Amino acid sequence: MLILQRKAGESLVIGEDITVRVVSVDGTRVRLAISAPEDVSILRSELVTATAANRDSAMEESAPAELLGLLGGVLDKREGPACPPQTHPQRKED
Repeated sequence: MLILQRKAGESLVIGEDITVRVVSVDGTRVRLAISAPEDVSILRSELVTATAANRDSAMEESAPAELLGLLGGVLDKREGPACPPQTHPQRKED
């Protein structure tokens, strides 16, 4: 891993066509501007981790009874006033 120090306004180049520029530094927050070809994917690492975790959980198999139990818990929490019955106006006959 390469570790560099850059100040606001300074940049670094990756390969021939990717440039990362430090836009600003405010306390512990750093704003970066990344210039790269459209075919290069740029993602925050926490999104990559969340996507992988979501994909893993989607591939896990669960018994139908277990899934229904989870759904039942959600439905139990939705207690509240029942919706009033809908009334339809009477049609007048001529």
